[in-house]
Order: sequence, then C-alpha cells, then structure tokens
Amino acid sequence: MDDWKTATKLVHAGARRSQYGEMSEAIFLTQGFVYDSAEAAEARFIEAGPDEFIYARYGNPTVRMFEERMAAIEGTEDAFATASGMAAVNGALTAMLKAGDHVVAARALFGSCLYVLDLLARFGVEVTFVDGTDLDQWRAAVREGTKAVFLEAVSNPTLEVIDVAAVAGIAHGVGATVIVDNVFVTPTFSKAVELGADVVVYSATKHIDGSGRCLGGVVCGTRQYIRKVLEPYLKHTGGAMSPFNAWVMLKGLETLNLRVHQQAASAQAVAEAIAGHPKLARVIYPGLADHPQHRIAMEQMGSGGTVVTLDLAGGQPAAFRFLNALGIVKISNNLGDAKSIATHPATTTHQRLPADQKALLGITPGLVRLSLGIEDTGDLVADVMAALDAA
Repeated sequence: MDDWKTATKLVHAGARRSQYGEMSEAIFLTQGFVYDSAEAAEARFIEAGPDEFIYARYGNPTVRMFEERMAAIEGTEDAFATASGMAAVNGALTAMLKAGDHVVAARALFGSCLYVLDLLARFGVEVTFVDGTDLDQWRAAVREGTKAVFLEAVSNPTLEVIDVAAVAGIAHGVGATVIVDNVFVTPTFSKAVELGADVVVYSATKHIDGSGRCLGGVVCGTRQYIRKVLEPYLKHTGGAMSPFNAWVMLKGLETLNLRVHQQAASAQAVAEAIAGHPKLARVIYPGLADHPQHRIAMEQMGSGGTVVTLDLAGGQPAAFRFLNALGIVKISNNLGDAKSIATHPATTTHQRLPADQKALLGITPGLVRLSLGIEDTGDLVADVMAALDAA
C-alpha cells in the first residue's frame, strides 16, 4: 500500500471486511462490543489489540477504517477521527498544552479557532499572534520553550498562503510542534508532512464529505502523538466521530480527487474571468499570478485551491446585491461542497470578531467567499458575472 498513489489510497486504504466479504465498507453501528469471558473483558481494558475495540467513544471498526485511510493519504503513522472540525482543532491543541506553555499562532484564523486560543489563554497558556506571511514575525515570536505553532496553511477567508516549510524550520529549531489546519489545501493537494508539519488537522465536514451531509474532523500525526497525547483527551471528553459519519466520510474520500480537481479548475476560471471587473476592489485567489503568495501556493499545492474571495467596491450593500442575484451558487456558510456556495464572512462566519480585528484580517464589508462546486464551469462563470453586473 505504501507504493500506491493518493487516488488509489483514497479508495482502498484502511479497508476492513467482515466474514461476508462486503464490497462497500460496512457500518458497524454499535456503541459497545461483546467479550467471550470476564477475563477477556479485563484483558482488553488493560490493553486492546490492533483490531480490538472497547467502546465507540474510544474507537469503532468503521471509524478506524476512516482513520487509517486518512493517515495513509497524509503520510502519517496514525490518525484520530472527531465529531467535527473544531473538535479536531480543539483536541490537537488542548491535548498537548497546559498552563505556562507558549503557543505562536497565525492571526488569520477561522473565528472558532480564535475562540479556542482565547480559551486556552484564559487557562494560562501564553498565546502570541503573528502575521502568518511574515517570517520575521515568526522568528521574533518563537523562542526556547515554545511548545507549538498553529496555522491555517491557507487562511479563511482571505486566502493568505503561509510558507509551511519555513515556519516548520523555525519551530523545529526550538523543538516546537507544528500543527497545520489544512482544510483549504485538501488532502488532494496536501504536502503538509513533506513540508514539515507534525500534526495535520482537517474539518472532514468540508471537502472530505463533499456533499453537505455530516459533521466530522480528523487529526493526523505520529502514533505517539495520536495514541498517547490526543486519544486520552478525546476519548474522555467525548469528541468522537460516529460510525455512520465515518462511513459517509469513507464514501466521500472515494470521489475526493475527482471533485477537488474540478472545483479547483472552476475556481481558477472564475478568478480569471472576474479579475479587473469594475465592481470589484480586489480578487483574491492563490492561483492568480498577482496573489502575494502565488509562488508558495504553486510549490506547496500545485493549485490555487477551490475557493475564490472577492471584495466588492460598494461594500456590504453591493455584496448583498451580488449574493441575492446569484442563481446557481447558493448562499450558505459551508465550503468544499459539490454545490457552489457563497458566504459573507463579515456578517456570518466572522461576525463576532471586533471591527478592528476584522479590519486587521482584511475582512471588509464587501468581502465574499466563493466555494466552487462541481457544476459546469461555464455555467458558474456566467452566474458570477451576471451577479456582479447586478451588484
């Protein structure tokens, strides 16, 4: 299996079959497991074997298939599946930190990630925020004793691309763990481990499901980190993925490459078509040559990704006119879906941020995030252009 390409791993890695030889992965929709004897139960609680399970909060055969498939795709030793993307972020950070520890984080983060870091600070963890694209700020902030660095490889929603390899080099110089939220990169374009990430986090709710059905998350890393640091925290605090959701995610992985390549191609086409439109103050897409981190994006991903962010010159009124004029693209607050989605971050996903913080992050009243789906590319370009004309 180690020799398989990603597309093959997405379909076959981690597969388990029962005595019935089912083709599609089975859903083991069970909370608990039966032991042949009291002695067997005792032995399993002392140490479960590699294919033995105790309780669904600790692990489940269907969930384990998803975890093993994700570890194979990312090139890590192990993975742990969670109830949501934020359960994954919270677990990845909280499981390894305690009062007095120091964390350096990129300031351009999803609002809920910022909340988790604020919560950790309230419990005595020192958190330093930096401009993730400024390596000098990373160098100044990371110090002897820094426990971890945390970043979104591509930020939400302003699509800053962080030089993961450079930041990892700085962090590893003092022995810090590099935790990368890789949602916008997707497993299809991921080189996170190769670039130096120690821990890779995904919201499986996004591209991995890909059809807006289930919540889920996953943390990928070394076996020691996953089983000795993360698992005790998650299994005791209850952030486990359900077997049904794991099955949905397994099915989503089978078509992930096909969907993501189509979505990225449409994103590139839309970005190129709307660049320079008179209604726009700016178009942000890492696949465009004028993006500040275009070179880094091409080196790290080989693609601009599936999301385009645009900033309407007329502010929120123009943004709302644009959103309301869309036909194919739907207004929602998810991304990575097979259906194209438009979001107004300032009033939805990031609306709780103070005005000065929104301004610092570039989340303007006219900003709209477009997550491109798998519809016909020409139809999407026409839909977005017509909505811009109406804005």
